[in-house]
Amino acid sequence: MSIYVGNLSYDISENDLQSVFADYGEVKRVYLPLDRETKRKRGFGFVEMSNDDEEIKAIETLDGAQWMGRQIKVNKAKPRD
Repeated sequence: MSIYVGNLSYDISENDLQSVFADYGEVKRVYLPLDRETKRKRGFGFVEMSNDDEEIKAIETLDGAQWMGRQIKVNKAKPRD
């Protein structure tokens, strides 16, 4: 399972996101997509954790939380079509 994290600050780094989710368990991977044209971060990212229980706890706790001046959206990522 992967976690979608939206409404992120454009100044965020992968290390910032990893440190927040590390409070809920082992973070396996963090990915912040870049815009193809501007090479800027797109304001959302994905986090993978070591097990489903840790991911569920992180989603329940962080969804709607204020972080870096923004109310972040955290939920289960939907698979790409």
